Amino acid sequence: MTVVLRAGEASLADWRAIWRGAAVAVDPSHHGGVVASAAAVERILARGEPVYGINTGFGKLAGMRIEAADLTQLQRNIVLSHAAGVGEPASVATTRLMMALKLGSLAQGASGVQPRTLGLIEAMLARGVTPVVPGQGSVGASGDLAPLAHMAAAMIGVGDARLDGRIAPAAAALAEAGLEPIALQPKEGLALLNGTQFSTANALIGLFEAETLFRSALATGALSTDGARGSDTPFDARIHALRRHQGQIEVAASLRALLAASAIRASHLTGDERVQDPYCLRCQPQVMGACLDLLRNAAATLVAEANAVSDNPLIFADSDEALSGGNFHAEPVAFAADTIALAICEIGSLAERRIALLVDPALSGLPAFLTPKPGLNSGFMIAQVTAAALVAENKQRANPASVDSIPTSANQEDHVSMAAHGARRLAPMVENALSIVGIELLAAAQACDFHLPLKSSAALEALRARLRREVPRLEDDRFFHPDIAAATRLVRDGAAIDAVGEAVLPRLERFAR
Repeated sequence: MTVVLRAGEASLADWRAIWRGAAVAVDPSHHGGVVASAAAVERILARGEPVYGINTGFGKLAGMRIEAADLTQLQRNIVLSHAAGVGEPASVATTRLMMALKLGSLAQGASGVQPRTLGLIEAMLARGVTPVVPGQGSVGASGDLAPLAHMAAAMIGVGDARLDGRIAPAAAALAEAGLEPIALQPKEGLALLNGTQFSTANALIGLFEAETLFRSALATGALSTDGARGSDTPFDARIHALRRHQGQIEVAASLRALLAASAIRASHLTGDERVQDPYCLRCQPQVMGACLDLLRNAAATLVAEANAVSDNPLIFADSDEALSGGNFHAEPVAFAADTIALAICEIGSLAERRIALLVDPALSGLPAFLTPKPGLNSGFMIAQVTAAALVAENKQRANPASVDSIPTSANQEDHVSMAAHGARRLAPMVENALSIVGIELLAAAQACDFHLPLKSSAALEALRARLRREVPRLEDDRFFHPDIAAATRLVRDGAAIDAVGEAVLPRLERFAR
């Protein structure tokens, strides 16, 4: 599959496909605009006027005029000096997505770059030359300077790159792939460095993984509801129609579908002395629906940003103007990342409360800690502790990054977004939450085992059967770590979603089929 990038038109599905490894190409119709933008830079320079980043210094040094003979050195220097990142490198998938986002931005003909610069990014993506980009060092304004500088450094043959699963000097990797480094022309270094593509790539990946988490947690939440012999009355469509929140309405419908024709539910429709379930069961539509709405709002923001031009200054070829602004400020991405973090945290928190309910005989009516022989066996006792520990970690990580500005560049850049690490934290948060949901899958399946010969719905029995192919019922204590790892893998890989039926679970794209 090849995703063809057209200005402002790439969908969430396009960016998801690129993250998963799809090839990338720029629509040929953009060539004329790129050529015109580069020509406009030449005409602007010919006027002899100072223009930020083209014939001046950068940041606090913007008042310093650069001589014509030094303009190409200026662009090389900004790449070398700004390649100051630290920490573990971003993954190949993250870096490829960042490169594709930068490619889509530059292709819109407002950045003043040469066509060959776009061609090199496109060729590096096609031939598997992936710059080694340290993950730390961006404050999310003026763009993701350090990470993007490491990308640009590889393009000029400096630094390191991955090729065929190994790391090599960038110049050697390019040569092995049949490519040559480029010499940056006026404006090009700044255009490559300025922008929100590192933050946006990480936020998009966090969003995609959060969607898998959300959908899996709906399935395990429904299984827990049956395991606890909970009521499906709180999922009645009439209740949620009165609340009017779309996410809540869709989640309730999904839970109704997941629990339809459950013999476990039918067994306690009458004669059950319990009046109401705890909130972790009863309020799933309200909590998970709110999470769905948050994730969709974040998706809308990130799709807009992914299709944006976010460097500075911007070149308007029709009037030969270079306009300085602040599109590099990643505040929208930071806000989106913060809201995704909140949703991830709450999904995990609610799942942990369902685990806690199931292991507590006073609440669930099941054997203590879901073991047939409590006392001799501890069953799920410490699995619930692990889930609680992961929730606590995610609560700490969910604190907003966007409100924590630190001035940089001698106070020239006096308010920054912190979008980069706000987005980077999403992956470990999702990983924590996936483990929580994996533990819930184990606990909910074990709880339903105690109700045999009664069975749950067809969808939930399919989920339980899928788990039992990997993990047998817990009769006596055993080394528990492999069970949790196997269940978490089913959640992470989407097998839990496939088991219940993909169509019954809401998606980020509301009308996706």
